[in-house]
This record gives sequence, C-alpha cells and structure tokens, in this order.
Amino acid sequence: MNRSERIKMAAGEWYTCLDAELEAMRVMARDAVFEHNSLPPRQRGNIGPALKSLLGAVGEGARIEAPLHCAYGFNLFLGDGVFLNAGCTILDTAPVRIGKGTLLGPNVQIYCAEHHKEAAGRQAGVEIAKPVEIGDNAWIGGSAIILGGVRVGDGAIVGAGAVVTRDVAANTTVVGNPARPVKRG
Repeated sequence: MNRSERIKMAAGEWYTCLDAELEAMRVMARDAVFEHNSLPPRQRGNIGPALKSLLGAVGEGARIEAPLHCAYGFNLFLGDGVFLNAGCTILDTAPVRIGKGTLLGPNVQIYCAEHHKEAAGRQAGVEIAKPVEIGDNAWIGGSAIILGGVRVGDGAIVGAGAVVTRDVAANTTVVGNPARPVKRG
C-alpha cells in the first residue's frame, strides 16, 4: 500500500516534504500566520482567528505575540497561560506540546524536522519529523533553539541563546551550545 507523505510524516518516518498535499497545508498555515502577524493587536487578541482555528489546541489565556512563523500549525498544542514572545519560529512537522504556564522568549526556535544526512536525500526533500515537548511552567530564554526529539521538563529553564540537543530534566537550568546543566542561583 502506498502511504501519503503526510501519513509518513505523522508516523515519524522518513518522508518527502516536496509533496503537493504538504505544500497545500503549509500554504494554509502561511495564510493564517500572515493574518495573525498583520492584524492590529486589538483586533488580533491573544491569537489571530485563522491561526487559532488551525492550531492543534489552545489553552485558556494562551498568547502569541507577532510575528510568528510555523510550518503547519495543526501540530502546535498550547496549554493554559502559555506565552510566545515576538519572533518565535516553530517548524512543527511533528507535534510540539507546550505545557501550561510556560513562557518562550523572543526569537525562540523549535525545529522538529531533521534533514537527510546524504546530499541527494536533502535535495530530494527527504526529512524525518521528531516531536518536541515542553512541560508546565518552563521558561525558554530568548533566541534559544530546541531541536526535534527533545523533552524539556516541568519548571526547567533554558538560558537565552542555548541550543538544546538533549532532554532537559524537570527543574533544571541549561545554558550554552550545546546546552548543559548549571546550578540555579
């Protein structure tokens, strides 16, 4: 049986992102993101209407400052009171779950897509999607980067500019590139 690229992406298998169905879904997301980023703040509210209807889940009081960029939107799940500051980029080829009360600083980047290791595979658009989970009441500092397959535990702090390549335990602070634990002061 021939499975669609979307099904392979959702299953966490290698898929081709240069696919008409996936491109159509990215166009929908770009339109919703454009509306969110373009509306005057009083009209937009916490999240622009088209983006809010596209997202996988939006908890009570969740807020996304403009501008935002996301790849698909439907793989983004926000808990109650989540705050995404201006300039966040979320390449949500896999589910990105952000727990209640979690704060993302400006320009935080979350990358679920991992490209093929071989040049020919990259040129063909072959990639794999790995989920990201950020627990409750975490704090992700400005310009931090979180790679696919990572879980950030409840109450964790990711320092500004950190590059998170591995799981972060609950109530741990990590900084640097690659991110490493430090004592909380």
